[in-house]
Amino acid sequence: MTEPPFLLIQRERITDHVFVFRSHQYAQVTAGLVLTADGAVLIDTLLYPEETMRIRRYVEEGLSSRVNYVINTHFHADHSTGTCFFPGAQVIAHKLCREMLDQRGRESLRQLKEAAVEFEPVELVLPNITFEREMTLKIGATNFRLRESPGHSPDSITCLLEEEEVLFAADTVMPIPYFVDGSFSDFVGSLTRLLEGEYENIVQGHGDIILRGEVPEKIASDLEYLRKVNETVKTALDKGQEDIENQISLASCGKSHVLLNGVVQQLHQHNVRALVKQYRDESPGALAGQSGDEVERSYAWHQKKLI
Repeated sequence: MTEPPFLLIQRERITDHVFVFRSHQYAQVTAGLVLTADGAVLIDTLLYPEETMRIRRYVEEGLSSRVNYVINTHFHADHSTGTCFFPGAQVIAHKLCREMLDQRGRESLRQLKEAAVEFEPVELVLPNITFEREMTLKIGATNFRLRESPGHSPDSITCLLEEEEVLFAADTVMPIPYFVDGSFSDFVGSLTRLLEGEYENIVQGHGDIILRGEVPEKIASDLEYLRKVNETVKTALDKGQEDIENQISLASCGKSHVLLNGVVQQLHQHNVRALVKQYRDESPGALAGQSGDEVERSYAWHQKKLI
């Protein structure tokens, strides 16, 4: 029996023991898998339980292994919901991720369960191994270098497989920078730090894998987007323009509207709205961003748009 296309996930092998899974159901969100002699390491999960269970079955039945470690790159539901389907696994994350899962994550899960029956089996799992700035774990023969990377959210991290020079950048790198739940200035800093490294591949939190020859251009493009959107918002405010979020186009900031099946246009409008709020509130510090409820409503919007 052929399964509906939205239940399928794309699997891509990028080294002998490193895999990437990409959702067809939700915003092309990605999860990574690293096979080691000490079991498999899963870097993020997918949003819908059946998608994450497909990864588990592939590991256990297709690869004859077991997920012994789950790395949560940040607390957002589309990257962490499936953690509970790997009982007994060590769960690793930034210290803030544990705190935010325990607070906003609980409310997010409640809303997901109210919205769709398929989330009923999901249980919240708090990371049991945490760090603050940087941590390197040796699992099997692989060194996992975990580093704080705030901007998309305060608890965001990246994960570098040192031997392979494969960077799982999570939502620090996605088709456009998205900072409404984090900090504009932190995002600039995190992307700038990525320029210090050399990578064979960067796995985005959403979308296609970035290949070695494309990496510098991609990071530069994201930094330029942040510069342009910030400059354009400030100019519009200085001129007293109204309805700014609908007047500043994605193309004028250097990005294509077709990325992520067009969802980037909505992400861009959210970015503009957040910057407008920041400047009108005259807040010089980190961007306050959306409330938890607003973030969860954006999840619901994407779900409705993509299914």
